[in-house]
Parts: sequence; C-alpha cells; structure tokens
Amino acid sequence: MTSSDNAPPPARPERFKPALDAGERPMLEGWLDFHREKLAEKCAGLTDAQLREASVPPSPLTLLGLVRHLAEVERFWFREVLTGAELPDLYATEEDPDGDFAVSGSDTWAGTEAVWRAETAAARESAAAFGLDDLSRGLGRSGKPFSLRWIYTHMIEEYAQHNGHADLLRERVDGVTG
Repeated sequence: MTSSDNAPPPARPERFKPALDAGERPMLEGWLDFHREKLAEKCAGLTDAQLREASVPPSPLTLLGLVRHLAEVERFWFREVLTGAELPDLYATEEDPDGDFAVSGSDTWAGTEAVWRAETAAARESAAAFGLDDLSRGLGRSGKPFSLRWIYTHMIEEYAQHNGHADLLRERVDGVTG
C-alpha cells in the first residue's frame, strides 16, 4: 500500500443546509433551497453531452431534462398558480406535453441553468408577496386555489422525488454517488 492509498478522499463542496431551528416559513424555504442546490450539485462538473445522456433506454430521462422540467414546475406553481399570471410553457407544447424532458443536441447546461435559475428567482419574488396561509390567485389543475404553504410543501416533494432520479442518473453517467 502506498502513501497515496491512505490519502483522504477529496473534500466535497460545502453543501447548503437548512436551519435546524427556524420558524415555519424559513424552514420551508430552506428545505426548498436545499433541494434546488442538490439538483445543481448533481449536474456539476458534467459536460453537456453527459447531462443529455439518457438513463436506461427506452427511458429518455436525463439530468438536463430534469432541470428543464423543474424550471417548468417552478414557473407553473409560483407564477401561474400562485400569482395567477398567464404565461406560456417553457418547453412543453400541445403536441408534446412532456417537452420539458425532451432534450436535443443543441440544449446546453448554460442555457438550461440560466432559465432554471431565472424561474427560481421569479418564484422567490412571487412568494415574497404572500403569507403561508394566503390562497393562490390562480387555480391548479384541480380547479381550486392553493395556499403558499401547500405549494412550498409540494415543491419540496417534487424536488426530493426528482433528486432521487438525479442521484441514479449521475451514478450511471460517471459513478459519482452521494
């Protein structure tokens, strides 16, 4: 065994961690931000081609597709439902309602991340005008309004689910886990 075999593993970047003792709103926002950054971490250091690599054929699921999907979800819940804004979909169309997951060779991390980060910033701005118990100005697909608390909780669940997918995708692409 050489001395390099005893070397500690490379240090992981410092992860954002939600507060352990925050009030309800900062706790919800902290967990949502934690999951947002976890998704970015899963994409870090990969090439555009790796980010477009499908999980297991015939599934078209990719890391880049997950980021596109979550940009679409942020836009829908925080801007369309919460504020009642009428906005076009980012990627989905009537012909391809799952267009957010469909990536092409021209889709890049830089472009996709910019859209996703812009949607998360717009989501924060939209949410800032509402209290946790305030009902949305728009309606979800159920035809009913939602409280901001419900939207935060749903978004945490949405990211947690897709971060599980991202874990598996990243491991398949380059073996990185954790």
